[in-house]
This record gives sequence, C-alpha cells and structure tokens, in this order.
Amino acid sequence: MRTRWRCVLAGAALVLLAGCSGGTSADSARSAVASAPQQEGAAPKQGNAQASVPAPGATDRKLARSARLELTTPKTDDVLSRAKAIATGAGGYPGQESATDDSASLTLAVPAEKLDGVLDQLSGLGQVKRREISAQDVTAQVVDVDARLATQRASVDRMRALLAKAQSVSEIASVESELTSRQATLESLERQQASLAGQVAMATVSLSVTKQEAPAAPAGGFFSGLSGGWDAFVAFCNGLVRVLGAALPFLIAFGIPAGAVFWWFRRRHRAKPAE
Repeated sequence: MRTRWRCVLAGAALVLLAGCSGGTSADSARSAVASAPQQEGAAPKQGNAQASVPAPGATDRKLARSARLELTTPKTDDVLSRAKAIATGAGGYPGQESATDDSASLTLAVPAEKLDGVLDQLSGLGQVKRREISAQDVTAQVVDVDARLATQRASVDRMRALLAKAQSVSEIASVESELTSRQATLESLERQQASLAGQVAMATVSLSVTKQEAPAAPAGGFFSGLSGGWDAFVAFCNGLVRVLGAALPFLIAFGIPAGAVFWWFRRRHRAKPAE
C-alpha cells in the first residue's frame, strides 16, 4: 500500500516539473535575446570573444604602399601606352586617366611586392622630375577588423540558434529583427576587411607626364654661317637705326642752333682781316 502511494506522488511531481519547464521556455528565449551582446556603433562589444588583439610585434606588419612619379618627355601619348603595358605585365591594371596637349596623368595599380621594379621601368620612359614612395601602416586596423569579425560571426550564430528554438510569432519576429541587424553589421565588417586587404596587396602609382619641346638640331656648313652672319648684320643695322632714331630729335633741337652760331663766328672771323 505504501509503495503504491509513493508511485502516485512521484508521478504527480514529474507532471508539475514538466509544466514549469514548458512555461519558462519562451521566457528563456526572450532573456537570451536581451542578454546577447548589443551593437555599439558599427560593431558589437567584444566581450568574451575568443579573438583578441595581439601584442605589438606578434604579427606581420600590414603596409599600404603608394608612389608618385613625374616625368617630362617629348611624346606624352607614347609614355602613357607604354606605362599601361608595364603595369599589365607586372600583374596590375590601369585606372583613371586624363590628358591634354601638354600634359597627361595616369593612375596605376600594381602588386605591392613589385612596386620598386615597376617604378624603375616607368622612370626609363622619360626624364624624372619627382619620385616619391610612401607607406601607411594599417596593421592595427586589420587586427581590429579581424577581431570584430570573429565576435560578430559568433553573435550571428547565437541568434540563428535562438531563431531555431523560438516557438511563438512574437519570439520569431524579435529574434529575426536582431539577426537582420547583426548580419548587416557583419557584412559591413567583411567589406572593410576586403578593402584593407586590397590596399595591402596592391600599391597605387600616380604618374604625371609633361610634354618637353625637343631642341632644334644645329645646322652646319657655309650657308648656315652666312645665314648667321646676315642675321647678325641685320640685327646690328636695326639697333643702329633705333639709336639714330632716338638721337634725331636731340640733333635737330641742338644741332641747328649750334650750326648757326658756328656759321656766325666763322663769317665774323673772315670779315676782320678784310677790314
């Protein structure tokens, strides 16, 4: 008899425990969404994420390299076409281009490890007026984006797990809204990661070309000397005429009175012996 009552009491206790666990399943889903790490700006807080920023020197440096080259050459169009061929041969590609009658500019993207060799080839296309190489350290940005990506992926996975366990319509709507927001942040971080990787892998070269007039070749021989002498004689005569033209007003203004005075003294001198 006692054994039968004990079995009845145990079954009633199991029923009560099952009811309590079923009633609290929805509350546990809501509390999980609320307790999940919230987004701060464009990315969630890192919290207890496994990815962490390594100590300085613990990773290779990530450098975004760029260069600027200014050339002068008699033929700008020829230099631009050859520059494109050099960039393509190195595994790069040409970018923005602009040209006028006297100058031209071109942007090239080449693999970062081949930047120095490409610049040497481009420098041989004309006379170098300016050559600059710069590098920006983006290691901290790369490490930060990688850590935030790991945290955000874990957060999205948690939201998907909660969505799979949600039962009511309100729970599904709440979890889906949070999941959509975190997926958008994840995609933004992935674009940042791809952009940084592109800056590190490919270097940018800004090429400026200015047209240079070719000097005239000097001619030789008797006729060239005669032509030069004649030009010098004509230049001398022109200068002499200009001097005479400038002095003529003064000669007229002072020469006529001076000539009259001289004539009067000479006539008077001749008249004295006769007397």
